[in-house]
Amino acid sequence: MDLREGDRLSPSPALSSASGISMKQPNKNPAKVKRAASHPDRPGERCEASPGIFSPRVDRARCEGKADCIEVCPYDVFALGVISSEDFAQLSIGAKLKSLVHGRKTALTPNSDKCRACGLCVVACPEHAIILVPRAAGRAP
Repeated sequence: MDLREGDRLSPSPALSSASGISMKQPNKNPAKVKRAASHPDRPGERCEASPGIFSPRVDRARCEGKADCIEVCPYDVFALGVISSEDFAQLSIGAKLKSLVHGRKTALTPNSDKCRACGLCVVACPEHAIILVPRAAGRAP
């Protein structure tokens, strides 16, 4: 399955610290945030949902690791990393080639429990690789 949350991914060696996934985020881009906030198709709860009610899911076949989601997320839900070998193996041939061309970079969601369903990430992603899904009660992403 190509649509997964980032909890099964390997951090990028170039982006990781000794403790695992790098939490160093690119500077927020005010122009991208403004553009995403005013997008007419912006889904979600406009940042009014309680943390952890919704969770972003990243389609590994579409994500190219461009980090637009990181630049607009006000809750630092996302990080950039490398797709796991297991998830990479499940991609189609075309998606594998695309992933390799982009250095196997992908968006991770190590802080998905902080998501407040702003929808900024969904409309900011140039590859349309992110959706917001309600979490099942009592279930981790």
